[in-house]
Amino acid sequence: MTAREALDHGRAALEARYPEEARLEAEVLLRHVLGLSRSGLYSDFYRTVSEGQFADFWQLVKRRLAGEPVAYITGHREFYGLDFTVTPDVLIPRPETEVLVEEAIRLADGRALVIADTGTGCGNIAVCLARHLPAARVLASDISSAAIEVARQNCERHRVANRVTLLVGDLLEPLPGPVDMIVTNLPYVRTADLPQVNTSGFEPRLALDGGADGLDQFRRLCAAAPKHLNPGGALLLEIGQGQREAVAALLVRHLPDADISFVADLAGIDRVAIATLA
Repeated sequence: MTAREALDHGRAALEARYPEEARLEAEVLLRHVLGLSRSGLYSDFYRTVSEGQFADFWQLVKRRLAGEPVAYITGHREFYGLDFTVTPDVLIPRPETEVLVEEAIRLADGRALVIADTGTGCGNIAVCLARHLPAARVLASDISSAAIEVARQNCERHRVANRVTLLVGDLLEPLPGPVDMIVTNLPYVRTADLPQVNTSGFEPRLALDGGADGLDQFRRLCAAAPKHLNPGGALLLEIGQGQREAVAALLVRHLPDADISFVADLAGIDRVAIATLA
């Protein structure tokens, strides 16, 4: 069997459940088994796939058909141009979170800031900020020690371990002192909406469940933020669809002197809330 034939078999099997993603996901799974880059696969599309390799590929396809996310099957996810190790202990990085990273980089403007990434998960935000802001120091915290271990692996992999300090603890509590910027992707899915999340049952509930209105952790963070931000500091929050007004009210309540703005993602959805202190 050739690689092309194997890919066609995988795509056909996945199409019934994942019609839009079937070809790409089959390709990712096949490349994982063959140990090839995308260009490597297509440069020799008619290479022979052994019976053992196809059997391994088919097992991965069956895992995907059972609903397991591709990122957990392969142990990898690309984010902001970098490849990250992911495990079921961490949330899978989403493309929309790249908007949060872009805004943090823009606001930092290359300055030697101290930046806190709370709820760091696999460390994707912290690593990207450290890579693009070489003068900055990043403090990355998570309540899950298992998540911190994954973040540690990614910091070492991308050679920023010397500028990212990993801390275990709840929200801002483990920070040693005030910071210049807080950047966070808190859980913001309403509890009632969790069954609609296509990774529900696989991703950590702690990283998805935002409570009845999706804002439980936002309330706690916004209340704690003033004493953890330096003068002129900024708080950047990733938010969910339809949460703009509620988040704006929280920011006005707890940071009344801040300049508040919102940034939309490529779909036109308000995705990042920014509160900048005077």
